[in-house]
Amino acid sequence: MIDSYQASGGREAMLRFGPDNGPIVAIALPLFEEANRLRAFAVAICRALAARGLAAMLPDLPGQGESLLPLERCSILDIADGFDCAIKDAWNADRRCYGVALRSGALLDKLALLDGRWHFAPQNGPSLMRDLKRIKQASQPHIKLAETDWYFDPKAPDDQPAPPVEIAGNLISTALLTDLSRSTPWTSEDGGIVRTVRLDTDPAAADRHVPGTPLWRRAEPGNDLPLAQLLADDIADWIAACER
Repeated sequence: MIDSYQASGGREAMLRFGPDNGPIVAIALPLFEEANRLRAFAVAICRALAARGLAAMLPDLPGQGESLLPLERCSILDIADGFDCAIKDAWNADRRCYGVALRSGALLDKLALLDGRWHFAPQNGPSLMRDLKRIKQASQPHIKLAETDWYFDPKAPDDQPAPPVEIAGNLISTALLTDLSRSTPWTSEDGGIVRTVRLDTDPAAADRHVPGTPLWRRAEPGNDLPLAQLLADDIADWIAACER
């Protein structure tokens, strides 16, 4: 079902799946271009969860997806606040709400009051910044980017706000990029229940490693339906254990 929610900067679109009662899963897509590559995959997870009797929501966050709020006007807090706003109706209805974050979406669930957090291949801010720098450098191979603060325009006047930087067609504020450079996902040390799942090709620590395709590395959007089903099983089993 196509729905919407009220964020601080205006109404944002949201897809809903599954029953209108019981616990609900809120999915945070990754930032920027990876969101496009993983959106169909996230929808497949939502549909698989609905088939298992679990409700799911997939919100467009401020500055992302079909949002009318320009990305260059967004800070990381604005985007994270959007995720928090997206789940408020669930809280008002006394429904337990669990966050599912894909990749850098794990940087966006930190303001939300969740009953648990489930992260798939979580990416921290410094890692995302390295990816963005590689993309920016590839777009201007004859101009060497600075080692640090590479996203600031050295020709910009010092007495004016720093202009946004264009990366892969996205205009991103320097404030957002600065925030990303020191942002990390929520962990169990921060409190609450956190489960981390990674692909079996990823050596980083996780509660579980699974076979599958790193869709975020593809040049075009794709899908991996067996992986979506596998992750939906893991999420459903995890929520059932949390609900006991």
